[in-house]
Amino acid sequence: MDLAFLHPLYEHQGPWASVYVGTPPRTEDAPHERHLAAVAVARELSRQGADEDTCVAVREALEELRPSAEPHGRAVFARAGEVVLEPPLTRSPEADVVRWGTLPHTAPLLELAGEDPVCVVAYVDRKGADFELRGALGREDAGSVTGKQWPVHRTGTADWSERHFQLRVENTWEHNAAEIADALAVCQEETGADLLILVGDEREKRSVHDRLPKRLHDLVVEAEHGAGSRLLDEDVERARTGQVRQRAERELERFLAARAPGEDGRPGAVEGVPALVEAAREHRIHELLVRPDGPDAHRTVWIGEDPDQLAVRRTELKILGEQNSWSARADDALIRSAVATGAPALSVTPADGASAGEAPVGGLGALLRWA
Repeated sequence: MDLAFLHPLYEHQGPWASVYVGTPPRTEDAPHERHLAAVAVARELSRQGADEDTCVAVREALEELRPSAEPHGRAVFARAGEVVLEPPLTRSPEADVVRWGTLPHTAPLLELAGEDPVCVVAYVDRKGADFELRGALGREDAGSVTGKQWPVHRTGTADWSERHFQLRVENTWEHNAAEIADALAVCQEETGADLLILVGDEREKRSVHDRLPKRLHDLVVEAEHGAGSRLLDEDVERARTGQVRQRAERELERFLAARAPGEDGRPGAVEGVPALVEAAREHRIHELLVRPDGPDAHRTVWIGEDPDQLAVRRTELKILGEQNSWSARADDALIRSAVATGAPALSVTPADGASAGEAPVGGLGALLRWA
């Protein structure tokens, strides 16, 4: 996950209100339910010590939440009576998250607004194709391509006089498949889509798939159901979820391999809060890996005013010359450091293998820029 959009959160000192809420279902009572939920969040922030102006700002932001624009929910970050950032969520939280603390509680974003694969769904037939761009927040038209319109159907006869016509039909199909593949490759390049999902007859999907550039073959998924099936949306979501899982597994494999010492005798990855704090202070974090259920995420560290001022113990900051210090969660402090140095972060939740499931140890790890 590229964390650049979080920069506004670190331009001011806290404390911060951090809230994650799901969008209520579309019912006649939804506005009333949304109001009650917003009031409950504001009340909880007040209980945790938030000032009244910030509580009001958060409540008003939550009351504006609309299913049409944010179907999965919203995160709200506010301080000093002002909402600073309101990113939409790409996945609904299992329960509302409400925190008042020194730093913005950004760690849940890795799960709830992190990987959002964009895909182009290509509805293919013998005459051309329509393209649709899909993401977690909706869909939009992405263009179309029209091939030769005649002849596209076989006659179904076995008469020898029809062989020439049948050959022309085959040529039309092949021509149109090539036209669709070319247009789909251009659409992928223009949109930066992570997936290409082909919908249509098996032969038509295969013809287009085979004609796509080799560089795109690993991005292609052929949907099991057609355009009129209510199960097509499930095909699309399954493909998007699979793509996220595969990327997380690849990065976790890189991390596991990098833990072993290299030729210089030093590992290319670290885990555990003390090692990560040291790497963050030295700007060595290349990519931060977070396992949401890891115990180290909740561990307390000490931070100064600047993102690279962090330590396991408060006395360490004084030794480093930092006079002001505050306690913070380890995951939020490390994400602040990652934002400052341009490092991405990724939620890793491997499903298979006991050893993989325990990595990174404690739930926090990093690939390093240099050992």
